[in-house]
Amino acid sequence: MLMAVSDRSPLTGANTGDYAARAKRHSVARDAERAVSLALSRWRLVTFLPALALLIWWIDSPRPLLFVVAATLFFVFGVLVVRHARVDERAAWYEALRVVNARAIARVGRDWDGLPSGVPPTGPASHIPHAYAEDLDIFGRASLYQWLGPAATAAGAETLQRWLLAPAAADEIRLRQQAVEELAPRHDWREQLAAFGAVETQSTPLPIGGFLAWAESHVPPLPYFSALRMVVYALTATIWMLIALHASGVTPALWPLPLLLGIILSFVTAYGVHTTFNSAGTGQRALRQYAALLAHTVAQPFDAPRLSSIQDRLGSHAEPAPVAMRRLNRILGFAELRHGSALLHFPIQALTLWDFHVIFALERWRRRTGSHVRDWLEAAGEMDALACLAAVRFDNPAWCQPRIVETRVLEASAIGHPLIPDARRVTNDVRVGPPGTVLLITGSNMSGKSTLLRALGLNAVLAQAGAPVCAADLEMPAVDLYTSIRIQDSLEHGVSYFMAALARLKAVVDAAEREHEDRVLFYLLDEILQGTNSVERGMAVQAVARHLLTSPAIGAITTHDLGVAEEEPLRSSSILVHFTETVDGGGTMTFDYKLRPGLATSRNAMRLLKLIGID
Repeated sequence: MLMAVSDRSPLTGANTGDYAARAKRHSVARDAERAVSLALSRWRLVTFLPALALLIWWIDSPRPLLFVVAATLFFVFGVLVVRHARVDERAAWYEALRVVNARAIARVGRDWDGLPSGVPPTGPASHIPHAYAEDLDIFGRASLYQWLGPAATAAGAETLQRWLLAPAAADEIRLRQQAVEELAPRHDWREQLAAFGAVETQSTPLPIGGFLAWAESHVPPLPYFSALRMVVYALTATIWMLIALHASGVTPALWPLPLLLGIILSFVTAYGVHTTFNSAGTGQRALRQYAALLAHTVAQPFDAPRLSSIQDRLGSHAEPAPVAMRRLNRILGFAELRHGSALLHFPIQALTLWDFHVIFALERWRRRTGSHVRDWLEAAGEMDALACLAAVRFDNPAWCQPRIVETRVLEASAIGHPLIPDARRVTNDVRVGPPGTVLLITGSNMSGKSTLLRALGLNAVLAQAGAPVCAADLEMPAVDLYTSIRIQDSLEHGVSYFMAALARLKAVVDAAEREHEDRVLFYLLDEILQGTNSVERGMAVQAVARHLLTSPAIGAITTHDLGVAEEEPLRSSSILVHFTETVDGGGTMTFDYKLRPGLATSRNAMRLLKLIGID
């Protein structure tokens, strides 16, 4: 029996009060840090200008006291600069925490303007046609991806995309569910993880693809690298040894000769050094955030097997991932001298061959660690994606963890559309399957047929990604999902609406007739060929139904054409359900979106025309 369970969903989400209180607390802390930052900027000015004036005075009139006071003020200025940077970092961190909670409020309320774009910046989702992504609003505005995100890292975003586009095996789903259950109550931990991403997105993030290419390359950064290293070490030692001997009066000034050779060597290799620094330092700001995020990930003990496995991947090598990434950032910090101060860089490079020593340190890091970096970032992405799913569990405690079973029936209690706000969502009990039957949904315009299909599809996607689902209970087999709900023509490719609809139906029928190993094909078809005449549409529905009903697939079809239910094979194979509307004495039409057994008994197209003024 299929029936509506309530006017409004009992699956209410989390109270946003906690998120609002956290956002306010972080705003207060941020404002306090910004006030300190403003005061420090003024004190920096107060110390620097007098120090500069005293230094100029001392140059003009050398007096020990003037020099001591100027040096003291410059020292205080340096201390203030360091403290100012730390205060600004704390202010940015509190702002990131505030942003995380503001986004959580928007997520709970389905406030799409308050969430970052649901269009994936990278990955396969942006350009490859998919069996259900467009029909179910997986990406884009008011989409599942926008609601689940944003992920803290690019790797997390790509992992989330992958999970939404490709169903996991049953064993993998259970491992993710265990991880989600453990992460859900760790609110502070997840908040801080998300804040790493919010800090990064306050400025334009840089890609790290170039860095990964450098890390995994086996090509030496410069020609004759081993010989060059010996020459640089010898030149550096010679320069300083001759400087020391000259300063002690033992030898004349011979040190300019090796100094000149070092300068010539620097100019000859400048292009290779510059290229290496650019490749290794691509996305350095993002790499700093990864280092902090990796440290945050391994610092927390976990019991769930999937979480423990991720931590093992980050710490099982000779040098744990957080330590290695921090060391890399220190090396890249030394490389910044080349860009940070050209006037300072030249004498230091001439005297120490600085850039070469940085290159040598980068090469040692790459040989020791580079082959592990991609796996580390992918592990961080998995943790990031699991944290996104755990937020769904935390925000919606009444939602269930679905059970993946071997029976070829999807059975749900109080299932609803996860992207509809709690106050507006209506839930229903639904049963789809077994093979050889079809759930045939009828009803008038705007009654909720397409929304029900999307609710079934989106919850199947969530279930097979390892997330909780918008239902009181859901039991389903592992499925390959195919849909035909939103059909679009293409002027660019010369495809009419009718041909686009046919192509989509052909893909569904072909998929149903293929072997799916341990998975069941699950189809959701909305108004088959609604762009053609009713006679041919009825024949098309019956033809498609014959193919689907003789396959081991399960699914649901909606239709306005009540006559199709009276023709074989649908007459003997359909589970009939419908939506309806009510009209009060004043002609006002209302929908309760309750699913009822049987065939629809009402039509409303003419009434809707009259309501908009066309009689």
